[in-house]
Amino acid sequence: MPLMKFHIYGGWPKEEITTLLDVAHDAMVRSFNVPVRDRYQVLNTYSSETMLIQDTGLDIPRTDRFVLVEVVSRARTTEQKQAFYFNLCEDLLEKCGISSSDVMISVVESSDADWSFGHGRAQFLTNEL
Repeated sequence: MPLMKFHIYGGWPKEEITTLLDVAHDAMVRSFNVPVRDRYQVLNTYSSETMLIQDTGLDIPRTDRFVLVEVVSRARTTEQKQAFYFNLCEDLLEKCGISSSDVMISVVESSDADWSFGHGRAQFLTNEL
């Protein structure tokens, strides 16, 4: 945990998707101090007709390399979130050639009672985690 959801336009080669997910996980580990094996990622692809992403009036240019990252997580500090935004954008540019103008990130906070990792138990509440 955190759960990372990626939304991209279709057509990316498999190796680029693998690199995207690896880069994002590394940025998460460094920014949120989560264990390396704490990796939960889902990726969805869309056509240009089914995903419309504009710039909220900020004049941010978007391309077909756009990546929306949704993070569902326990509460994190403002500093951790800002570190994640920076680290992810910097790493995606360096390792994937994705401009920071093509990266949108949303963090949604949840409580310990909102997570079950299996077996019908809330492992944060039962102190299994």
